Amino acid sequence: MNRVLLTGATGLVGSYLLRLLIEDSRIDEIIAPTRRPLPAMRKVVNPVEADLTDVLGPLEASLDTVFCCLGTTRKQAGSKEAFVHVDYTLVVDSGLSGLRLGAKQMLVVSAHGANRSSPFFYNRVKGEMENALRHQGWPHLTLVRPSLLLGERSKKRGGESLMAPLFTMLPGNWRSVQARDVAQCLHDQAFLPGKARVTVIESGDIPRNLT
Repeated sequence: MNRVLLTGATGLVGSYLLRLLIEDSRIDEIIAPTRRPLPAMRKVVNPVEADLTDVLGPLEASLDTVFCCLGTTRKQAGSKEAFVHVDYTLVVDSGLSGLRLGAKQMLVVSAHGANRSSPFFYNRVKGEMENALRHQGWPHLTLVRPSLLLGERSKKRGGESLMAPLFTMLPGNWRSVQARDVAQCLHDQAFLPGKARVTVIESGDIPRNLT
């Protein structure tokens, strides 16, 4: 049985990825813990707790792969501490739980500019998260670093809405990317043979679906 853990299933990228995993015949079961219940879907096991940490600890079923699409902003989280809890602590805990349950690979949505030495708080936390996952010793770890994400969010982020037109015109790794393309990249990478121990995919290298 190919069983996967998906954290961040209600987010912009995670919701696209969840649909891809459901439709993939190679996936038998998707454990998708959330704070709010998901609609009933085939293959999906949906533990619900206010804090994801309370779900990850008791998990017992063996896993093959961990997908992590967790992410927020400091404004949305409400404080620096709350932001760190989502974008660092819960991501790292997702990895530790996956390793404990036998998963051989982890695929994570990070961010363009992730760097633990960055003077910018957001990028620094993302870089510290990546560094922590590298030190977990995954057989295969894939870090995808999108720039500004485009897509229909359930809750609008005002700053992103204002910047979106600008970011569509920027070059290379700065150019915005559709959330569905990030999800497709994560999905495709999970099934690539002969992967390196650590793979980093910068925003400009994420395949774009132009249709």
